[in-house]
Amino acid sequence: MGFSKEEISKTRKLWSSLWRGIKTVFVLFTMFLSFLLVSAPIFLAVADALLPSALLHRLSPPANLSSHLTNYDFRHSLIDIPLISIIRSAVILCVYGLCDGPKLSRGPYLTITMICSVLSLIYVSLKAAFVFGEPQIGDGGGNYFRAAEVALFLCSSVLAIGHIVVAYRTSCRERKKLLVFKIDIEAVSACKNVYPRYQKILQQERLK
Repeated sequence: MGFSKEEISKTRKLWSSLWRGIKTVFVLFTMFLSFLLVSAPIFLAVADALLPSALLHRLSPPANLSSHLTNYDFRHSLIDIPLISIIRSAVILCVYGLCDGPKLSRGPYLTITMICSVLSLIYVSLKAAFVFGEPQIGDGGGNYFRAAEVALFLCSSVLAIGHIVVAYRTSCRERKKLLVFKIDIEAVSACKNVYPRYQKILQQERLK
């Protein structure tokens, strides 16, 4: 038995609606990815401020900042790791908010981000050498605590490297935008210079 025209029409409408739905989802997904790429410095700064603090909260019992600072010891205290991350993310986020296109392409944003990230990496590496240089004492609970400490140091280091990568990609993207904008400006200027000459040549030809 063959299909009737109404069944064929319904099938075509169904496939057409399904295809439009797929294209809509694809466009929304592409827009969401573009939004994430454009807002990557902001999201990364927020993650840098929150993740190390959350890991430290899992490591140590609840206490206020003053007690942590009062009992601070470079070889054992870990409060400075999330503080370094918060300061780093705050500085980078402020610089990113104050910079426009040219400054994002080759200016203070990339430079300050690299300086903050590299200095924090050096500090975290030195602290890790002191913290993990001492022999571990304890049973299985000590193993869990040491694994959480490793996760805290790795999180801070990876986020510092992430700041450098995101700043470099942002700089490249803004540089491309400025290059395209420059080409457009030059093209418009060239058209403005050529068009009056073309009009003059037409007038001369008409007079002949």
